Amino acid sequence: MKELVNKLKGDRVIWSFVALLALFSFMPVFSASSNLAYIGHGTGNTLGYLVKHLAHICIGFMIIYWVHKVPYHYFRAISKIALPVVWILLLYTLLKGTVIAGANASRWIQVPFIGITFQTSTLASIVLFIYVARYLSKTKEENEPFQTSFVQLWIPVFITLALILPANFSTTALIFSMVMMLTFIGKYPLKYIGFIIGSGIAMLAFFLLVAKAFPESRFFSRVSTWESRIANFTTDKPDEDDYQIEKAKIAIASGRLGGLGPGKSVQKNFLPQSSSDFIYAIIVEEYGLVGGVSILVLYLLLLFRFVIASHKATTLFGKLVVVGLGFPMIFQAMINMAVAVELLPVTGQTLPLISSGGSSIWMTCFSLGIIISVTKKDEEIVEEQLEKERRKEALQRLIDKELAEEDLPVDEREEIYEGEPMYSIEDKSRNPMNAVLNK
Repeated sequence: MKELVNKLKGDRVIWSFVALLALFSFMPVFSASSNLAYIGHGTGNTLGYLVKHLAHICIGFMIIYWVHKVPYHYFRAISKIALPVVWILLLYTLLKGTVIAGANASRWIQVPFIGITFQTSTLASIVLFIYVARYLSKTKEENEPFQTSFVQLWIPVFITLALILPANFSTTALIFSMVMMLTFIGKYPLKYIGFIIGSGIAMLAFFLLVAKAFPESRFFSRVSTWESRIANFTTDKPDEDDYQIEKAKIAIASGRLGGLGPGKSVQKNFLPQSSSDFIYAIIVEEYGLVGGVSILVLYLLLLFRFVIASHKATTLFGKLVVVGLGFPMIFQAMINMAVAVELLPVTGQTLPLISSGGSSIWMTCFSLGIIISVTKKDEEIVEEQLEKERRKEALQRLIDKELAEEDLPVDEREEIYEGEPMYSIEDKSRNPMNAVLNK
């Protein structure tokens, strides 16, 4: 175990917080999956869901380990190549998305021959954030006109968002907000940022108008769901989402200070998404206010560590990558917790590293691997410098030894090599193998 820990590079504090969140996730997932177990096979046995979650976490940590070994500047070029591939995946998802429990038909695709469902918008957000960080770092010293930046930066951003919007408004809004924050940190001109925000609002309004004109189209089927969620959030009209919120609030109120205890949640049997979207409510019910605040503090500490990592990064691209990949992770967690306490309408955002689910965990771990790769760059430079110095010193000692021996008289040099066997590759015999056999 000690050898394995020593092989981990990068910010050890980030590694620790990620491990704590992952370890804590097992008990809530094990407890909250009972509802799925009863619905799935009627036995209530959640051991299979626990093993499945363990496999997802283990694969996730392997992804972090593999990705953090890749120099982060490699992703600079990869993002430009991967963005068109992501567009193809998003378009395929929009047209041929998998129906899961009769809903969210355009969010997921099923990987052939494996049977794993994959949410392509999570991969698209990672690639887009890296692409934006690449562009901002490339044009730091250049005063490109707005027309050029609109073509090279904003058209790819709007294409990506347009392919995600019909199926997932909350993810689209989160990505757009994070891109705006990233451009602000990257010192993109404020007047252009204001224009882009206005353009984004205008495009959203146009999308809603088209959705109203063609309400029967499958591309606009989610618009009515968005409207009902916002209406239910602002009014007391009963609805399925309102039912979930009410059960989540009952769970939170039942937890009080110390909670009911691990595995003793009652509302997990009534919340439809108790192991994913509303797992925070189950955590507060079982571990009380202490457990809920502890999770919140862990995410805030992780955010603080991302700020430190961004500040310590040696390149502008590294700084922007940490912000672009780290901050959305924390904001997604805040949105999930805010939905559970009815500060926001139901959005469908999971709790990173804690909620059950394969692709969401893996994409979060992929982002963490890139962030840790940024933090380990300084360490590698130091290690390479030390290794270079050691090699230089060893070479200098060999040279000094050779020079000192050349200055000695011939008889003294013969005394040095007197006890050492002398080998030669010259063959003076008839048998060419004698040179080897005699030695």
